[in-house]
Amino acid sequence: MAEVVQHRIEERIPELEQLERVGLFTKKEVKSIIKRAKALEYKLHRLIVNKEDFIAYIQYEINVLELIKKRRAHIHYHFKRDEIEFAVIHRINSVFRRATNKWKDDVQLWLSHVAFCKKWATKGQISKVFSSMLAIHPDKPALWIMAAKSELEDRSSSESARHLFLRALRFHPDNKKVYQEYFRMELLHCEKLRKQKEELEKAEMDLGEYEFSPEILSGKLAEVVYSDATGKLKEAEFVISLLNVAAIFNFTKELQDSILQDLQANYTADSLTWDFMAKRELEAPGAGEELQTAKGRASDINRREERCCQVYEEGVKSLNTEPMWSCYVTFCLERLKRKTNIEELKEKRQQRLLGVQQRAHDSSLLKEDYYKNWLHILLSTGDAEGAARVAMAATQRYSQSVSVWSLSLQTLTQLGSADMGRLFQEALTHVHPKESLPLWQLQVQWSVAHQSPEETEAVFKRSLLSAVAMEIKESYLDWSYSTGGYKKARTTFTSLQENRPLSKAFFTRMLAIEKEQETPKMNSLRDYYERALQEFGTSDDDLWLQYIQEELGPLGQPENCGKIHWRAMKFLEGESVESFTSKYTLMQTGHL
Repeated sequence: MAEVVQHRIEERIPELEQLERVGLFTKKEVKSIIKRAKALEYKLHRLIVNKEDFIAYIQYEINVLELIKKRRAHIHYHFKRDEIEFAVIHRINSVFRRATNKWKDDVQLWLSHVAFCKKWATKGQISKVFSSMLAIHPDKPALWIMAAKSELEDRSSSESARHLFLRALRFHPDNKKVYQEYFRMELLHCEKLRKQKEELEKAEMDLGEYEFSPEILSGKLAEVVYSDATGKLKEAEFVISLLNVAAIFNFTKELQDSILQDLQANYTADSLTWDFMAKRELEAPGAGEELQTAKGRASDINRREERCCQVYEEGVKSLNTEPMWSCYVTFCLERLKRKTNIEELKEKRQQRLLGVQQRAHDSSLLKEDYYKNWLHILLSTGDAEGAARVAMAATQRYSQSVSVWSLSLQTLTQLGSADMGRLFQEALTHVHPKESLPLWQLQVQWSVAHQSPEETEAVFKRSLLSAVAMEIKESYLDWSYSTGGYKKARTTFTSLQENRPLSKAFFTRMLAIEKEQETPKMNSLRDYYERALQEFGTSDDDLWLQYIQEELGPLGQPENCGKIHWRAMKFLEGESVESFTSKYTLMQTGHL
């Protein structure tokens, strides 16, 4: 091993001599580099090597390169790069190759090598790195795309990029992203050729026998990619994504028209097609004279939105489905959210949205999420009767949805409905018992505000028979304390403490109530801790620590701490023991 390391160090001597000779490094710095390099080399030649050692070696060499670059700029010396930098770069590439051969599955390591090659202008090496990486990771489409982009952007080789995309499609014949980037690459290549032709024509250069192919310049290669892609992936969303890519380029009008025709002819069974075609109407040019005033601009926007709605109307006639109505409602919502100072336009948008939501609801095709917006608009306009009607209709449409019942009950409570008690009971019979907590909490809030304490307590007692009794107990305790003071809270706690399941929050709330009294009783606090530890003493190390801290406080007896510690060590299980020991040690030293 020593001979190999020595050989590696000797290989550095020419470049180090040059660094010293030209004044980039001092003799002392060169010696320091040799010493550090030798230590790093030894780590790379051990029997068991670590990836971190290779990374540390590479990072050190890159730091040396960066320092050389700064020193050159400082002394304005720009010669002998072959003897200095290129030797270091070659060595880094070599170490990267050794590392990637050993840890072939580490994609990040491969990408670090690529990034290094790009930064230090060794672009010829990038192709080799990508080639080796793709031989091991052909199952990752993103790497194929990166390799092809690198060929096109870094090496200006559209032929190599095309070859890589075609190879990628052999491994991933149904991958949308690969097709999208392949399509984009062909259009970029076409754009580049068109610019070259323009520049040559401006310079009036004689091209001899060389000619630019009109088919390639018009984007025929991209059309071929599109045909192949849509032959395998017949999805409206994918076709629209390719159309959006084509729209970036200013020479693709024919191609865009062709894709639009294909979209309209073959994908009308997809709501995304109608959504896309409708939103295109917003981009239509407006009348120039009208755009001079705010009212004129608002009138023009309203006309565009009406044209969009006409397309949506055709869509819902042709495709009466929930996704189609959702697209229509979403469009109307987006337009309503757009700020405008013209009240007439705002009013039209609101009426349009309410009309569409009503029709979607009548068709039983309005999504659950949209009822919230609908109710919000009705309440903001003061239509209490309409809001109550929609709230009830929503619960009939989505009778098992907790969120819909919660929203509707909140709305009806806000409107002062007289039949709330029956509605709460109806809601609780429809939703899944384990999901009913928000409804019980709503009923308690309503009862506190509108009923007597006895009726509220009856609601709490009914909730204790439900599947969410554990979560309700803390609220019951809070309510008891707020309405009847400490005595009632203690009575409630006593009645509930044997009624499992119990939560830690239930006990900590009772402890907090006790501490809030003018003269807290330590015996009561001990009772609460002991009862909590019966439930959570095997797993909750924090509870034991809080108990110990309580005994160390002004009300407690510090001599009890040892016994509590002994019991904690006996009762706690698994990782909780180690956690308790470390925290207890920190507490004793004053760090907790």
